[in-house]
Amino acid sequence: MLHNPILPGFNPDPAICRKGDDYYIAVSTFEWMPGIPIYHSRDMKHWELLTHVLTDDTNPNLTKLPSAKGIWAPCLTYDEQAGLFTVVYGVMNSMNARYFDVENYLITAPSIEGPWSEPVYLTSSGFDASILHDDDGRKYIVSLEWETREGYEKPGVICLVEYDPEARHVIGYPKRIWRGATDRGCIEAPHLTKRNGWYYLMCAEGGTGYNHAVTMGRSRNVWGPYEPDPNGPLVTSQPVESNERADDDHLKPRYFNPDSVLQKSGHGSYVDLPNGETYLVHLTSRPFVPELRCTLGRETAIQKMTWTDDGWLRMADGSNLAKLDVEEPNLPDVPVRETPSFDDFDDAELGNWYYAPRIMPGSFATVEERRGWVRLRGQESLASLNRVSLLARKLTSVHATVTTKMDFAPEVYQHHAGLVLYYDNMNNIFLSKYWSETLGGPAISLTRLENGEKTEMVDTRTAVDDRPLYLRVTVDGRRTWFAWSYDGDDWQRIGPDFDTTTFSDEYCKYGEFTGTMVGLACTDAALHERTADFDFFDYQADESRPVA
Repeated sequence: MLHNPILPGFNPDPAICRKGDDYYIAVSTFEWMPGIPIYHSRDMKHWELLTHVLTDDTNPNLTKLPSAKGIWAPCLTYDEQAGLFTVVYGVMNSMNARYFDVENYLITAPSIEGPWSEPVYLTSSGFDASILHDDDGRKYIVSLEWETREGYEKPGVICLVEYDPEARHVIGYPKRIWRGATDRGCIEAPHLTKRNGWYYLMCAEGGTGYNHAVTMGRSRNVWGPYEPDPNGPLVTSQPVESNERADDDHLKPRYFNPDSVLQKSGHGSYVDLPNGETYLVHLTSRPFVPELRCTLGRETAIQKMTWTDDGWLRMADGSNLAKLDVEEPNLPDVPVRETPSFDDFDDAELGNWYYAPRIMPGSFATVEERRGWVRLRGQESLASLNRVSLLARKLTSVHATVTTKMDFAPEVYQHHAGLVLYYDNMNNIFLSKYWSETLGGPAISLTRLENGEKTEMVDTRTAVDDRPLYLRVTVDGRRTWFAWSYDGDDWQRIGPDFDTTTFSDEYCKYGEFTGTMVGLACTDAALHERTADFDFFDYQADESRPVA
């Protein structure tokens, strides 16, 4: 059996494609770089983080963008005729005053590992853009046209425009073609495919919250009209139908389904296997209950599907409720390299599982200057929207312990380095070593940013020797706490227990759509020169335990 989620932690908006016997999933990254992770599998069961599509932090330039902006909803396809992988993605620059200023781009590559072409600008009429490579060689871009006018249904309507790859430009203006297969409202995430002469338009409806669903329409003509699946949503966490067209709130917690572990199931993409099987990947979340807070963010799940005799896609078990355990494909097992839980930084390059907000980790982190250590050069504060030296990885379980050993010699109070639990620039907890003028030497303490309010926890201030320290954060369900040690054996707790659930879309006011990260950080508010060395990053997570 396949156990969901197959990509735990911050892995939203999955798009799946196949080339031969290889399967690839692309997910959103928002403000984090490198952008657009690509997961690879040959059996649909074992998934490896293979590569990233966007590795140049000058194109796109995400600095200054608020949290939850940046790279949205990539569409990954393989164009058989051209022999090219294609990625269509959006760069969300602003959501101020409900204008949703976005730029959609297209890039191609002969190999999934690149090199990727220079981005081609497509449109700005909406987000969640994707592409259809029609069998006659023509190409179409489908997206949500974001509605800004008063008196019109929000958030908008699905629109379509043809794309000319020779001219590298769309042909005319996008045309509205689809208002949805249900009345759940908040339509988005369109994917257009063609099968047996039918054009299938798969969308997400209900908002990317507790009324989320995957829906489908079809037409013999790419421009429509599209008929809705008479059975309603294909996959959802809330099977009860509703009319929410007048409510553009995306979360809708009133639709929480207590009978389902998986919540917010929607935003799907399907793939047909050579053996005749079909699977659909979709976004999902596992909230703390009753708080309904999703600390791990939106994750990727999978469902076994089947095509009916009259050409509709349905879940194989006959229902539309997203399942925790799913029958695996009839494919031979092909194990893959797993992301290591312990990284001693002995490799010649930094692991591809590390991320940084808005800039590439390699711009401030190196494993070359001190063998067996990663060196971070301090930059701006963790609250900054610009250049932050935070080397982080995704939290994939709310039962995890993260440990590191740090060698850092602060000289002024602007020097800080240590271990961070981070949701966004306005919500994080920093256990740092710094220079204390009050104590006249190096010290450690905790600083909490909670919805933009900074609390320097001076009661945790502790003088320490000028030697390496071990730092640890433990996430145990709803409780999170920090500790430190000189030798890695004798640990001392520092600070109170923190509420893990506050690291979530539902609690954080300045960011949404992402997930909690844990990482190493160094700040130098004086000269941006001071460095901190970390001997290892030990991430021990129990993926088998449910969210408490």
